[in-house]
Amino acid sequence: MAQKSILSFFTKSNAKKSDNPSGPMGSCTGVEAVKGENNNNAFGSKKPERPTVDDEDSPVKSKGRKSAAVFESSPSPSPQKLKVNDSKTPTGIAKRRRIVSSGSEDETPTKKTSSPETKPKESIKNEDKSPVKTSKSTTVVKKEKKSPKETPKKKSPKQKSPIKREKDQDVEMKEVKQEIESPAKEQKTVDTKDKAANVMSFFTSAKKEETSSTASGSKVDGVDYNPGKKNYHPINDAFWKKGSKIPYLALARTFQIIEETSGRLRMIEILSNYFRSVIVLSPSELLASVYLSLNQLAPAYEGVELGIAEHTLMKAIAQSTGRSLSQIKTDAQNTGDLGLVAEQSKSSQRMMFRPAPHTVEGVFGKLQEIARMTGTASMAKKMDKIQSMFVACRHSEARFIIRSLAGKLRIGLAEQSLLQALAQACAMTPPNSKDQKEPILNALNKCSETSAKAKVDEIALILKTVYCQCPNYNQIIPVLLEHGIDHLLDKCPMVPGTPLKPMLAHPTKGVHEVLERFGGIDFTCEWKYDGERAQIHIADDGSINIYSRNQENNTSKYPDIIARLDRTRLESVRSAILDCEAVAWDPEKKQILPFQILSTRKRKDANETDIKVQVCVFMFDLLYLNGSPLVERPFLERRELLYKHFREIEGEWKYATRLDTDDIDELQRFLEDAVKGNCEGLMVKTLQKEATYEIAKRSRNWLKLKKDYLTGVGDSLDLVVIGGYKGRGKRTGTYGGFLLACYDEDNEEYQSICKIGTGFSDDDLQRHTDFLKEQIIPRAKSYYRYDTSHEPDDWFSPAQVWEVLCADLSLSPVHRAAQGIIDGEKGISLRFPRFIKIRDDKGVTDATSAKQVAEMYLNQDQIKNQQGNQRDPEEDFY
Repeated sequence: MAQKSILSFFTKSNAKKSDNPSGPMGSCTGVEAVKGENNNNAFGSKKPERPTVDDEDSPVKSKGRKSAAVFESSPSPSPQKLKVNDSKTPTGIAKRRRIVSSGSEDETPTKKTSSPETKPKESIKNEDKSPVKTSKSTTVVKKEKKSPKETPKKKSPKQKSPIKREKDQDVEMKEVKQEIESPAKEQKTVDTKDKAANVMSFFTSAKKEETSSTASGSKVDGVDYNPGKKNYHPINDAFWKKGSKIPYLALARTFQIIEETSGRLRMIEILSNYFRSVIVLSPSELLASVYLSLNQLAPAYEGVELGIAEHTLMKAIAQSTGRSLSQIKTDAQNTGDLGLVAEQSKSSQRMMFRPAPHTVEGVFGKLQEIARMTGTASMAKKMDKIQSMFVACRHSEARFIIRSLAGKLRIGLAEQSLLQALAQACAMTPPNSKDQKEPILNALNKCSETSAKAKVDEIALILKTVYCQCPNYNQIIPVLLEHGIDHLLDKCPMVPGTPLKPMLAHPTKGVHEVLERFGGIDFTCEWKYDGERAQIHIADDGSINIYSRNQENNTSKYPDIIARLDRTRLESVRSAILDCEAVAWDPEKKQILPFQILSTRKRKDANETDIKVQVCVFMFDLLYLNGSPLVERPFLERRELLYKHFREIEGEWKYATRLDTDDIDELQRFLEDAVKGNCEGLMVKTLQKEATYEIAKRSRNWLKLKKDYLTGVGDSLDLVVIGGYKGRGKRTGTYGGFLLACYDEDNEEYQSICKIGTGFSDDDLQRHTDFLKEQIIPRAKSYYRYDTSHEPDDWFSPAQVWEVLCADLSLSPVHRAAQGIIDGEKGISLRFPRFIKIRDDKGVTDATSAKQVAEMYLNQDQIKNQQGNQRDPEEDFY
């Protein structure tokens, strides 16, 4: 009866309350029924006031509160109905917190309620689901009249401490607020799926907060860093402080803006602005910035390479982001750029704890560590290092770190452009300004446009000259920062052990053109040997190194040359740099063998006892002798010093066969003798006037006259194989034709120039097919420029260079070579191309450039006649 009377009372109480609408719910909750208007208890009798849960000094026991949980399943009260009990918390919410924290989940209407002292711990945590309570709960409510001060003394061992209960109540308070804001019909128990949704919601909100903070504080974050800004200020527009480490994001943003820019001068300006900030704020990281901008880890001649395959990078991206490897591969094939795939994959990744941001110096150091890893477990170590780098990437950093690891930065800046950018930065913001109280931020501010350009060009010439004689930024950058641009030439001298970029010759089409060019100037003719350029360095400590024309270290390729070097040099030679040609030699017939024979020698780590192809070294220039550079001296003097300090040894060391004459008939006979002697033709050089050794230049003081040049375009081309067409008829089973391309160094791309199918023997085709089948890729690289009408059956990775001759060059609507240089829409193609040989001594980026193709096109007689002038292309560093 007592239980029925209690339920009847509460029902009537609710009925009276329901007459008063309570917002969208339409009824009040059990919390309000228990609370009452005048703080009365459920039976209408006034109870002594008790401390609420918000009173920090008055802990509240959980005794006697189960009766208040009778209406736990009732709808939540409308926010408008809540009444404030104190200055902090609405009364309804405070009451609800006490109810929730003491309800028992296991309680049923017919089960007796356990005493507060024996109540399980989980009952404090869970809400009571029972709609009906026993009469025992009424007694419990009355027992709650005890003084709060006695509570700590009588607390059950299983009862939570007041501090712990306060924390639990704070947690429950948040849940109550969520319930108040939602309709009653949406109040459901949170299941596993809801929890997963809450986790995802957390990461999404974290991402939104990150984006919001980026928008509000982009200068600190760096995502809006823009070195392409007009009137760029090297301090105010940078987002790192003076003396601090440069965030790698600054360099990544620079690369990103350069990649989105088309004009070369504009690209140089953007990179120079970044260099200016580095010079003023963090000069110690200029060296790392330069190497990362070139995608190098050390000087080119040291041969430091990362050796990371594309598949390895795909695995690293997949494992770091949780995406499948097949998804990464598909995206890479669709976009053609693994860097962009990495950036997109990273942008969808959520992280609870973000690693420390990358710095320029840190990224450069980690890339060097990866390159130095060797041994059986090196690949696993490299993978771990790559993953740790990738996880810490922000924004566009992932794109360029992955590209650096892959070996292709692809921002469209070649080394000459970087040197120009560095020169422009040094002109505007001089690095050596120690005597100045404040750094000079823009030294060209008051100069006219003409004088400013002249100053930049002057510094660029110094930088390029120094780099040609000492191509080592480890030496150049520290001197530049400490002593300034004016002392570079003195502080970075030519030394044995550091290879020079060799001097090259311009092609010519006949004897008459030679005499026209060198009329009235003493010159000499030398046989042009069909071998491999060998720059031999003899250091003071006795060490010997041999470098190729592209500065590759070939020392281990020629142990036989090193072993017999003492036979040719005299005792007076302490140090020297010789410019020579290594040629395959038949010791029995004492004659030169074709280049194809030389190319069969082992390329690295050759053993002298195993060498079958002998070589003879033909010496033609001396660039350095006993501590003194000779490049500024005329060729006649350099040649006399060569003859004086080095002697000929039959079949091992020989001087280049020469003839000093200006007679056209003698010159013609000498050319014929060179061809009979298995040489390519002649090299014609000035002797005294304008006869210095011009490092890294294709100078007009050296001309080459080859047997194949006497008709046609005047020069052969070195082109990269990028595609193959399957053969038919007798060529079935091999490739019958190939798609060739020149290399555009400014845009770092390969541009189609011709299809070739002549000049091959059956053995050539089989050899090419066997090699190129290992280079097949599923689709064209994103940096291939071609017309779909010439799409081959198989695409190849750029891996081999071929020497090709042709009848002439013409404008083409389908080929892309030099497109935009001669004609805005048309490229240049070769007519009647034929294969000559494989150029093993050249890398794919050493192929004939788009600029050279354009120059060859303009040098044709029919084009000159159309233009009505004699165009003399400007000499420049190659």
